[in-house]
Amino acid sequence: MFTKIMKWVSIMALLLAFVWRPSTSYQVMLEILICVSALMVVAQAWRDGKYFWAAGFAAIAALFNPVMPVAISRNSFLWIDALCIVTFLVSMAVMKTHPRLSMPSITDRTPGSESL
Repeated sequence: MFTKIMKWVSIMALLLAFVWRPSTSYQVMLEILICVSALMVVAQAWRDGKYFWAAGFAAIAALFNPVMPVAISRNSFLWIDALCIVTFLVSMAVMKTHPRLSMPSITDRTPGSESL
């Protein structure tokens, strides 16, 4: 659930950066947010066995890495930004989170079967 929330926050931040030219402080916040979100999606994709998605989001995390930022022009940034928005949106549809099944209790009064 937290990954889904981070995906939506990332989409909104990328849309804001697409329409409005980000300042330096906003750019650093954007890089941190997108990098963390992409790493969370990498972990989710790896758990689900979707290694292609994991590799794609690892590339997004490397591109928005705040420790060693990549210097790109404004025009290139708009293309990359739009591509990342689409990637996050498609990942929302493709990589659904599966609810975890609860463990059956051994003290349940109605276990569903008879004991031996």
